[in-house]
Amino acid sequence: MKEIQKYAAGKLLYIPSGEEKRAWGETSGYREQLRRRNRMIRNKYAHGLTVSELADKYFLSLDSIKKIIYSKKNDKMLTYSPSVESAVKYANAGLIEEWIQCYLLFTRKAAPIVDDLMKGDPLYFGVVKFPLRLIQREGYDTGENLSGESDEDVSTPPPLLIQYDEGKFYCTVQQELLASLRQCKVNAYPTIIVLKGNSEYKRFMKYYGNIFIYVDKV
Repeated sequence: MKEIQKYAAGKLLYIPSGEEKRAWGETSGYREQLRRRNRMIRNKYAHGLTVSELADKYFLSLDSIKKIIYSKKNDKMLTYSPSVESAVKYANAGLIEEWIQCYLLFTRKAAPIVDDLMKGDPLYFGVVKFPLRLIQREGYDTGENLSGESDEDVSTPPPLLIQYDEGKFYCTVQQELLASLRQCKVNAYPTIIVLKGNSEYKRFMKYYGNIFIYVDKV
């Protein structure tokens, strides 16, 4: 205050804020967390969960769940389907993790795989055209045998989910889809790459970051 008085004693001053005023929750990211949660609630309701089940799962009242489901202010409303086109739309909206969760929960019905795939703050790269020859042919034990348990529509198949671990690529969930693609001699296929942590991300970007072509529309 004394320094200001040296130059503007007795005068009115306007001191700008330095940045535009932001809406509640934007700085902390809490608002975006709520948006993501609400999208998952709407997706789960669309795939058969009841209002009561959602209220129990998210510790919300029945009225709160109903407001989320029926709100006319649903921004970036996306309709999930187990297809490349749906995955690309989610990825373009910055919601690739949400698409993966929907795919594993609703289509694969593999809740344990969701926990395994999502733990450790994974990072995601894709949807990209991925050469299948890079995927390891030896088995990769995930603790789950999902062969023959897929409800996927073969006419509109989903992208592959590939894990990058210690410099190698593994198909941990969709082994039947991968086998079908190889049998049809497909060279490259739309893929989402799951990277376990920053160290794997840095390794991946060093060797592959500028190689793959994004599938930005279908």
